[in-house]
Amino acid sequence: MIVFPNAKINLGLNVVEKRPDGYHNIETIFYPIGLTDVLEVEVSESCSDYSFSSSGIVLEGDPENNLIIKAYHLLRSGYQFPAVDITLIKQIPFGAGLGGGSSDAAFMLKTLNELFKLKITPSRLEKLAVKLGADCPVFIKNRPVFATGIGNVFTPIQLSLKGKFLLLVKPDIHVSTPEAYSLVVPQKPEFSLSELITNPISEWKTAIKNDFEKSVFAKYPAIEKIKNDLYEMGAMYASMSGSGSSVYGIFNEMPEKNDLFEESFVAGGFLD
Repeated sequence: MIVFPNAKINLGLNVVEKRPDGYHNIETIFYPIGLTDVLEVEVSESCSDYSFSSSGIVLEGDPENNLIIKAYHLLRSGYQFPAVDITLIKQIPFGAGLGGGSSDAAFMLKTLNELFKLKITPSRLEKLAVKLGADCPVFIKNRPVFATGIGNVFTPIQLSLKGKFLLLVKPDIHVSTPEAYSLVVPQKPEFSLSELITNPISEWKTAIKNDFEKSVFAKYPAIEKIKNDLYEMGAMYASMSGSGSSVYGIFNEMPEKNDLFEESFVAGGFLD
C-alpha cells in the first residue's frame, strides 16, 4: 500500500502561555499542502517484525528513533497484525516547521489501520497520534483546523485557499524548536486567529503573526530576508511556518521565476 504523507503550514502562531508540564499552549491554523513524502507498507515475507529502508533526503540515526517506526510499535503494542516491510522516499525537509516527520507517523497509523482492517476510529487514531508528537494528530483527518492546547485540540474552520499559489522556501538553516520556545514571551493575543483568518488575505499581513519570528529573525537574518523577498515578489501574505526555518508566500498567481532562492530548497504549487 502506497500513501503520500503531506506537509502543513501554520497560518499564524500565537504562543499563549507556558504550562505546568513545561509545554506551551498555542493557537494556530494548520493548513495541509501538496508537498509530500512517499510511504509504502506491505506484508513482509522475510522478517518477523519489520524492515525499513529509505531514499531521498538522508535519514540519520537509529531507525528505532524514527517516528514511523515508533508509530508501528505503538500500534503493534495494542493490535495484532503481520510483520511489514516499510519503504520511505523522504522529500519534506527536516527542521522546517512543515511537520514532515509527524505526517509520516500519522500516515503510518492510518495505513496500518486500513491495510489490516483494524477498525480504529479517527478519534482514537488522533489520541494515539498525540503520543508520538503534538503535530501528529492533525494529519489523521488532514484538513484545515484551528488548533489550541499544545496544538492537539482541533476546531474545524471554513477556510479554503484553493487556487492560490504557494511558494515555499527552506534555507539551509536548522532552527531548534526548544530554543525557539525558550526565546518567546507567551502572551494572549487581543484577537483570536479563528476570527482574524476570516478577513481577506490582503489584511493578514498586518494582523496575523507568528510569535517565533521575532527571535528567529534576530538570530537568522537570512530567514527574515526570505520573507521580505516573497513580499517583494508580490505575495499577499508571507510567514515563517511553525518555528522555522521554512518561509512561505501565498500568491494570487504563480510568480515569475528568479534566482533569489538558488541556495535553498524551493517548492511551489497551486493549493487545493
